Amino acid sequence: MKVKAYPLLWTTQEAMEAAAPRWFRRQLLTDAQYQAIRAAYQPDFYRPGLLLRIGLVLFTCVGVAGAAAFLALFGAAARLEDFRLLGWAVALGCLGTQEVIIREFRHYRSGTDSALLYIGLFVLALLLAEAADHLLPSGTTYASGFGSPHYALLLLPMLGLLLLATLRYADRLVAAATYLVLLALLANWLLQLSIGRLLLPFALMLMAVAVYQILQRWRQRPDYLYYRACLIVLEVLALATFYLAGNYYVVREGNAEISGLYQSVQVPLAPLFYLFTAIIPLVYITVGLRKRSRLWLLTGLAAVAFSLFTLRYYRSVLPPEMAAVLAGTFLLVLAVWAARYLRPARHGLTALADADQPTSFNLESLVVAQTAQAPTAPTPGFEFGGGHSGGGGADGSY
Repeated sequence: MKVKAYPLLWTTQEAMEAAAPRWFRRQLLTDAQYQAIRAAYQPDFYRPGLLLRIGLVLFTCVGVAGAAAFLALFGAAARLEDFRLLGWAVALGCLGTQEVIIREFRHYRSGTDSALLYIGLFVLALLLAEAADHLLPSGTTYASGFGSPHYALLLLPMLGLLLLATLRYADRLVAAATYLVLLALLANWLLQLSIGRLLLPFALMLMAVAVYQILQRWRQRPDYLYYRACLIVLEVLALATFYLAGNYYVVREGNAEISGLYQSVQVPLAPLFYLFTAIIPLVYITVGLRKRSRLWLLTGLAAVAFSLFTLRYYRSVLPPEMAAVLAGTFLLVLAVWAARYLRPARHGLTALADADQPTSFNLESLVVAQTAQAPTAPTPGFEFGGGHSGGGGADGSY
């Protein structure tokens, strides 16, 4: 069985379908080239619009619930007391049906296949939790608190399950869940150590750096387009983890929650976490501007907002109403000034929409010229939609 559930060609068709109209609007393509690309990369999979996908998700959930109820009634009539068999039937039935829908009906994240995946994985996770509970020593429960060595009995199998599902289906929600389980496994292990609470923020920051480096190397793989959506989500989560793990509010309140305190107290190395809270957002914004990466820039702006919240939570200077008015006025003036200053482009940045930017020869036009002559799959390392390696704007500006 192939590792990937969807054909790689579908991801190429999806990327070209999104990129070609933008190139045509920016006059990087003639009408003949645009029509040639559309004909060469015409999608041959099924994926309806957003509203219909939502409807298919709801319909699939109702269908699975009905099938599970029927199986439950059948099991009750047959006097089967072990309902784990029902769980395995539902989980394997969902995943098996998903494979058939993808292979025979060519569904590509249509809503039906995604819903079947989520339901199947959720039921399998419940079965793993139930199996891990039976492996616990007598008188021990998971309610004894996070940090127990017995949590590994649940987290390790769940991490393996989610990782395999991510590699096969490249689903963004499953990839995010895999990353969160990995962080939970690391935190659970550290909290078993005597100095685990002190090391936890730094370990999470190092884990975020390691994951980000792995994601950058993954971008060079030939199957990059297949995992592109997952990589973007994981990059955002890695950047958010690095910032939040060093944020003073998160560290202080998280330490109080772990310790079971009703009111948080000052934490060790507090000046260092204050420094992280102030510096990391500025670093994100600087990197985002230098790399022309929307991902870094928007994450940095969100981090700035949370840092201001952290500062105000512990060091209130003005009344909330006055602070909100002054902050809103400042941000509005800053936004208007930036929009005017970046028209036209300055320092490789612009406030113009893609369709309004002047055309210039760049990597996109080179790929277009090659595609117009002989349609082939695009270079794996090239990102449709812009930017250098961070997903910024097209032609080196946004």
